[in-house]
Amino acid sequence: MKAIILTAAGSTANLNHTELPLPSIKENEVLVKLTAISINPIDVKARANEGVLNWVFGDERPVILGWDISGEVTETGGQVSDFKIGDEVFGMVNFFGHGKAYAEYVAVPADQLSLKPGTISHQEAAAATLAALTAWQVLVNQARISKGQRVLIHAASGGVGHYAVQIAKHFGAFVIGTSSAANRDFVLSLGADEHIDYTSVRFEEVLSEVDFVLDTIEGETLTRSIAVVKPGGTIISIPTGNFDQSDLDKAKDHQVNLLGYLVQSSGTDMKLLADLLEKGILKSHVSQSFDFKDMDKAHQAVETGKTKGKIVVTLNTPSLSGDN
Repeated sequence: MKAIILTAAGSTANLNHTELPLPSIKENEVLVKLTAISINPIDVKARANEGVLNWVFGDERPVILGWDISGEVTETGGQVSDFKIGDEVFGMVNFFGHGKAYAEYVAVPADQLSLKPGTISHQEAAAATLAALTAWQVLVNQARISKGQRVLIHAASGGVGHYAVQIAKHFGAFVIGTSSAANRDFVLSLGADEHIDYTSVRFEEVLSEVDFVLDTIEGETLTRSIAVVKPGGTIISIPTGNFDQSDLDKAKDHQVNLLGYLVQSSGTDMKLLADLLEKGILKSHVSQSFDFKDMDKAHQAVETGKTKGKIVVTLNTPSLSGDN
């Protein structure tokens, strides 16, 4: 099978295309022939930085990057009853760990997958995995947002952000999204009640009494966010969760809960997302789709930090279905 391996961190030239045997599956796994893969910032960081590569994979080399998949089941393990050969499935594979998604076939624990809704393409499904799971697990499982709460979502036009806006709105929150002015209409179209152009407005000067902040940026943005949260409110930061002591002290002084979170593979949560996707409540915005041979270009697109929605890579079907 076609696969891309990484022996050492570095530029996109280190993404080496090769041929590998098909993976064997365990009793609790299924073999999936991939149609689409989603590319995330963690993919790019692991490829580019040895420290991140070691954090994710330890000293294992070479590795196959990637976690977000959509495709068709071609083999099932003896303990698998939820899926059969021919089923179209999607999910995030073995995160945090070795997902091995940059390949034609991948072995996946069955309890990390959901059936793909027939109403969406494989590209839209692959997009709605790590990013959508992150938004769901942070907003619903961790923050337990509820109707009427004021929710601030930074980078609301990005991968995690554009799902977070839709999920927060679905639960009845008053949603405030930050992005550049160029993405204002997109953020509002997702359901945001208010948009702030971070390039021209300092959000802390116009916001207050926020119940929850989803931070996808860290740094100065995180520090400034503390002041807009009401006492007892919460900020969850997803890039690393490694906070400066000064931020922890400031949060304590303002009686704000400052937490980190790392998304986890979950078939249970994938099924909940699948239901929202099938009903059209949640939609993936795929801004670009690259061929598998152009994985380097996909990484370079994500590396700009200016992605609107999601970047996907296609293995078997070259076109997106529907308007995104």
